[in-house]
Amino acid sequence: MRIRYTFGHNEKVFDQACSEVVLGRPREGVAIDIDLSPDLRVSRPHARVWSANGRYWIEDLGSANGTLLDDETIPARTPVALRPGQAIKISATTLVLETSSDDATVVDGLMNDAGDLGAGAVDPDLAIIEVIDATAGAFDADHPIEAGQAQHMVLMYQLPLQFEQPIELEALLQATVEQLVAMIPSASRGALLITDSTTDELLLKAHVPVGEPSVSTTLARRAMARRQGFIWCRANDPSLSQIVNRMEAGMYVPLISKGEVVGVACIDNDDRGMPFTVEDLRVVLAAAHLAALAVTQNRLRAELRHSATLLSRLLTNFSPKTREHLLAQAHHGRLRLGGERSEVVVLISDIRGFTQLTAQMDADEVVDLLNDYFSALVDAIFIYDGTVDKYVGDSILAVFGSPEADPQRHEKAVRAALAMQAAAHDVSLARSHRGLATCKFGIGLHCGDILHGFIGSSDRMELTVIGDAVNWATRYCDAAAPDEILISPALHQHIWSLINAERASIQTKHEGTLLAYRLRGLKRQRMPLPTPGG
Repeated sequence: MRIRYTFGHNEKVFDQACSEVVLGRPREGVAIDIDLSPDLRVSRPHARVWSANGRYWIEDLGSANGTLLDDETIPARTPVALRPGQAIKISATTLVLETSSDDATVVDGLMNDAGDLGAGAVDPDLAIIEVIDATAGAFDADHPIEAGQAQHMVLMYQLPLQFEQPIELEALLQATVEQLVAMIPSASRGALLITDSTTDELLLKAHVPVGEPSVSTTLARRAMARRQGFIWCRANDPSLSQIVNRMEAGMYVPLISKGEVVGVACIDNDDRGMPFTVEDLRVVLAAAHLAALAVTQNRLRAELRHSATLLSRLLTNFSPKTREHLLAQAHHGRLRLGGERSEVVVLISDIRGFTQLTAQMDADEVVDLLNDYFSALVDAIFIYDGTVDKYVGDSILAVFGSPEADPQRHEKAVRAALAMQAAAHDVSLARSHRGLATCKFGIGLHCGDILHGFIGSSDRMELTVIGDAVNWATRYCDAAAPDEILISPALHQHIWSLINAERASIQTKHEGTLLAYRLRGLKRQRMPLPTPGG
């Protein structure tokens, strides 16, 4: 297969003897044949192209930004025919399939009932009796509900009322299948299959009666690929493996919601009684629309729960002001992985003599001590819009000026350090009155350029800071005595007119003697003192 692809002014050619290629950006556990990494809006993975039954196909793998074929967006997770020379657009990358004499031999086009996906999903030779467009309404002025179906359809259209109730998706889908089989005279069995959003596997969610379900994956995939509902009859097509399931006739309708195929409804009979009619097919289509809505709503709720969990875990380290800003970014879809380089202030606090202090304490006592002090110190950091980057044992690493730039970061960091010192003193008084162990902190501050931003994955996104500024702040923290705040000359030059400080020298293991400033307090209140949550 030969594919020419262009990003910006850079053009490359993929030319290998293969029947399938996966397009996108790589990630652990996912093999990518054509790496589009320079284009950061490309998903991991994004799409695939393959050849089968003498034709080429393309499928968007549920990407974040979609795939265009000749400037038209193709549906997610649905095979679409592809001709050589057609332009595939993935974000800012353009790809063109070219014919190649080295293309792999095209595989057999008929997809078997074990479920492997090939061009058989849209095979034109199956014995289909009636076909309707599954993207259209089930009933309209030209296709009204028959009198005999009206009572059943009233029950069917009451199903959406259950969507707001605390009912599991599987129970709702099971009720839908049972209602369908009951209202169609010639139906004896039914099933609803939902696509796995990550693997495209068809998951059996509901079926009647109890026992082994009767489903043809060949017919199911055909309905999904063509977005059509249809009636199949074995008498006209004895070659397929539906004979094994004793299926005489079947109706297959895709579940489509918001343009995405999310599953398929299957109704069949196992005798030679009354045949299915196009009116029966429209009833199944109406039910499929409702089931698709339920599936989409269920997935949306799951995504919202996941997002809420992610945000609650992510935002605990930010001040209320920064938290509100990040929530607004997340709401508008602008909270992304990535970093930037800028100047920030790094503050590190550490308990002096922590090992000796806690050597004779129980684990619960140590945890209570850390919780008492850390909650007070973090509140002081948040008052001045600082961000807690991490906790390391008895240490707190905080940053001012990240994730959002703050022109007052130098002054706010110094004010936060003084507020932390006062807060630790108050906690010590309260604990000593209760006869509990107390401790003292040393604090070091430094400013400098660092790389900061959100790293990880969509499932675990964390703010981190990387750079020498962190190491230098550690040096000043390590040298600080109990109840002492040391700041670096780099920070002092920004706030010298606001503070009372005395010049000092500190000894370090690797850098030798360093100049430092011992912070005594503020000269004047240039900036109004913020209040918590303000």
